[in-house]
Amino acid sequence: MSRYTGPRHKLARRLGISLDGTGKDIKRNFPPGQHGHNNRRKLSEYGIQLQEKQKLRHMFGLNEKQFRRTFDNASKMAGVVGENFMKLLESRLDNLVYRMGFAPTRPAARQLVNHGHFLVNGKKVNIPSYRVQPGDVISIREKSRGLQLIKDALEGRTFLPNYVTFNDAAAEGTFTRLPDREEMPAEINEVLIVEFYSR
Repeated sequence: MSRYTGPRHKLARRLGISLDGTGKDIKRNFPPGQHGHNNRRKLSEYGIQLQEKQKLRHMFGLNEKQFRRTFDNASKMAGVVGENFMKLLESRLDNLVYRMGFAPTRPAARQLVNHGHFLVNGKKVNIPSYRVQPGDVISIREKSRGLQLIKDALEGRTFLPNYVTFNDAAAEGTFTRLPDREEMPAEINEVLIVEFYSR
C-alpha cells in the first residue's frame, strides 16, 4: 500500500484528529462528504482498532509496510510494545526535524530530509525513516541555511519538547533522550493498535 498523498484536511476530518498538530487541517468536526453531518455509524471493535492505527499511521505519513515493520521492531524490544512503538516513531529523523521546528509540518520535514538539507552528527542523511539515537545532533547543511521555509518555521516555532534541546545560534538540535509516554501524542491509544496487530 502506497503512502497517502491526497487532501490531508479531508483525511483529518474523517479520522477526527489533526494530523499536522496545528489544528488547521480540521476546521469542521465532522467527516467530509454530503452525509458527513449525519454519519453516526457505530464502529465495531475491529473498526475502532483500525481507525486508531490509521490515525497514527497518517499522523507520521507512513505507508502500511513501513508502519508494520516499525511495529514488528518494537515487538522485539524489551518493555511495553505500544510505548516502544511510539518511541520508534518519535525518533524518526523527519519527525525530529519537525519537532525541533525546522519544518512547519511532518510532510514538509519529510521533503526537506529527502532533499538532503540536514546533517546528523555532521553527516548528510536523506532518509526520513533514519532512526536518530539519543545524543545525536541534527543540523542544517551550510548551503541550506538560507531556505525561507526553514527560516519561517524556526521563527514561528512555539513549542520544543523536553527530550530535545536547540542551539539557536548554531541552528542545531540535540535528541537528548527517548520521550516518555506523556510527551507523545495523547490523542492516540496505542493499546488499540497493539490489539489490532495481535489479532
